[in-house]
Amino acid sequence: MTATMIAKDLSAGHGDRVLFAGLDLIVAPGDVVGLVGANGAGKSTLLRLLAGLGTAESGAVSLSPPTATVGYLPQELQARRGETVEEFFGRRTGVAEAQRRLDETTQALTEGSPGADEAYATALERWLALGGADLAERTGEVTADLGLAVDLTVPMATLSGGQAARAGLASLLLSRYDVFLLDEPTNNLDLAGLARLERFVTELRAGTVLVSHDREFLTRTVDRVVELDLAQQQIRTYGGGYESYVEERERAKRRARQEYEEYAGRKEELLARARKQRAWSDKGVANSTKKQTDPDKNIKAYRIEGSEKLAAKAKQTERAIERLDVVEEPRKEWELRMHIAAAPRSGAVVATLRGVTVHRGRFALGPVDLQIDWADRVAITGANGAGKSTLLAVLLGRLAPDDGTATLGPGVVVGEVDQARETFETEQPLVDAFAAASGLLPAEARTLLAKFGLRADHVLRAADTLSPGERTRAGLALLQARGVNLLVLDEPTNHLDLPAIEQLESALADYPGTLLLVSHDRRLLEAVHVTRRLTVAEGRVTEQA
Repeated sequence: MTATMIAKDLSAGHGDRVLFAGLDLIVAPGDVVGLVGANGAGKSTLLRLLAGLGTAESGAVSLSPPTATVGYLPQELQARRGETVEEFFGRRTGVAEAQRRLDETTQALTEGSPGADEAYATALERWLALGGADLAERTGEVTADLGLAVDLTVPMATLSGGQAARAGLASLLLSRYDVFLLDEPTNNLDLAGLARLERFVTELRAGTVLVSHDREFLTRTVDRVVELDLAQQQIRTYGGGYESYVEERERAKRRARQEYEEYAGRKEELLARARKQRAWSDKGVANSTKKQTDPDKNIKAYRIEGSEKLAAKAKQTERAIERLDVVEEPRKEWELRMHIAAAPRSGAVVATLRGVTVHRGRFALGPVDLQIDWADRVAITGANGAGKSTLLAVLLGRLAPDDGTATLGPGVVVGEVDQARETFETEQPLVDAFAAASGLLPAEARTLLAKFGLRADHVLRAADTLSPGERTRAGLALLQARGVNLLVLDEPTNHLDLPAIEQLESALADYPGTLLLVSHDRRLLEAVHVTRRLTVAEGRVTEQA
């Protein structure tokens, strides 16, 4: 079925804070709309409204036809307690709910309930449209294609990070919705997964709205960009893809600033003229009312007339100011300005692995021989499940090797943003968790967190209730709070908005210490200067010459 989604005059906010207002959006079959904006601008809120999972403050969302199916796939997998991989697929594809409804209507049909035949026909049509008839067959093909070699009856919670990422991608590839709403679908995917996702999105006949901060993915997939500009309280739509959006947005910002400066300059010029004319007029009136030594009344009248003319000119200038088309000054966008505090340098050798092997179930890493020296800047890449996180854990001393020796050098001070953002997976208020991790006083912690866009409504909340992007910002703030000389970043751009990613790139350019960077963000890997590149594949570590 082909379907069109129409959003008309949507508005949403948090408390008294407006996120967006008057939003109109049409998503036709085959459209791929990229939704961009700073963290907190309302992108995920908008996706939930489009999915029918929330109530807008105004406006409405409709589907044509009304029976069309909408698939909303949030940025975190949110596997349920005890849910198996197979059950996860059924839920994410919508087939499980369609099956439940089909079973209900089948029972009603056998009992002869009024209207049961029509309800059954509707339920069957939906189940078939969502791919229920051949889901099991397609599941085997898709999981094999993605290399997800797991028993589908095992709980999702038992999967490794790489396996969970593949399962999430598989659930998307198995879906047959009429409209797709994708929130950060690229998170945790390796390069092969990104290529598979890109192919899926570009080949979809269904309309798609997606949120992503992966610049390369956006460039390769979207044909239209909708920007939620929280600073300017505006919604802008750009055609022609992501690169066109970037160029047009920069032109629009320059144009808006130029128009404001021209307006402000012209207004100031007229105000100065009006002030001068008023001053001359007032001076002339004052002189004309003084007792004059010259008894000639004609001269006195001439002076009064001149003052009145100057006053009239001043009024004309003031009216010219009122006739100016007012141009509002563009609001200054909030900008993350971060740096990474450097600790005194460590010894010449930062970390060594000698004949290291690690076994985790059926997975084995090694043997690995590796030395990381002071000021090495190392990019580590590899497929999900290849052993990158295991390699980091051994290097940092968190995981003891089964064989061989692992040594962390003297004077090494580690700063880490881990892939799971576990530092702030706590029920403590964010300010307390941050103060404990950083050693700062609560007031100092509040001030620093505010610089990272985490203000009063964030810092008093339980840290584990924050969004993934907000927890990532807190992790980056921690790097600024305490000096480090070994910086370890595991997929640091996951959940970060585009301005924050650019600031991170800038901060890494100025960081003088040792860097271990694990990332599948192609633009980040191009932008950050590295001196060494390691590839992890099937438990082996190789270095590019």
